[in-house]
Amino acid sequence: MLLQARGLSKNFSGLVAVNSVDLDVAEGELLAIVGPNGAGKSVLFALISGIMKATGGSVYFRGEEITGLKPHLIARKGIGRTFQTTALFNQLRVVDNLAIGYRMRTSSGLFSTLLRTGKWREDTRRTMTRVAEVLEIIGLKEKAFHFASTLTQAEQRKLAIGIALMGYPKLLLLDEPTGGLTEEDTREISGLIARLHKDLKITICLIEHKMRMVMELAQRIVVLNFGSIIAEGAPEKIARDPKVIEAYLGVEHIADSQ
Repeated sequence: MLLQARGLSKNFSGLVAVNSVDLDVAEGELLAIVGPNGAGKSVLFALISGIMKATGGSVYFRGEEITGLKPHLIARKGIGRTFQTTALFNQLRVVDNLAIGYRMRTSSGLFSTLLRTGKWREDTRRTMTRVAEVLEIIGLKEKAFHFASTLTQAEQRKLAIGIALMGYPKLLLLDEPTGGLTEEDTREISGLIARLHKDLKITICLIEHKMRMVMELAQRIVVLNFGSIIAEGAPEKIARDPKVIEAYLGVEHIADSQ
């Protein structure tokens, strides 16, 4: 297993957001985490990536416990992520946003930068090489020197994914990468995710509400409700699970369908 969470919990003033979750993500897998609004999906990602501290439980990545580590240290170990709200530096160019995403892999400090040392020149060369690679991957080569604020919503989502790719992640956490996008843009982002998984062999864990997209992309689905896992398995199994149908559509729907 690439990632394991055991008994992972998060409470907010008595409110249980994540309730003793056990989660496994196998290397090479494309896993989707779904559930109604407020089910605890984004909080789970925040716990894994170190943005929030867990109330209880442990997280292991590549066999090493990472519980409680700071987000930048977890990112260095190989976990990249995006957010529901696209977090970009809008007044910087696309290339600048990507270069910032590579900062965790550089070692030159303030004095190296000021003195333009050999270490600084090597870091700069590696950064720009990776920027060029990622621009090709996400399809924004023609927009490399455009300001992030001028990009379309779909292009901004691509850029956010690109920033997460800059550090060569082994595991990519994508939090609603197509939220608010049109059907056409959703297909485009879905195609990018499929290529990252198939061609670049990146393990992906995806939070998404668009179930048609999830059913087409995911190899396995985990369903959260009220902070707990209520079902997991192959897409076709999840689509027929009464607990999942009840969580999304209510008890009345189950009764009507019987």
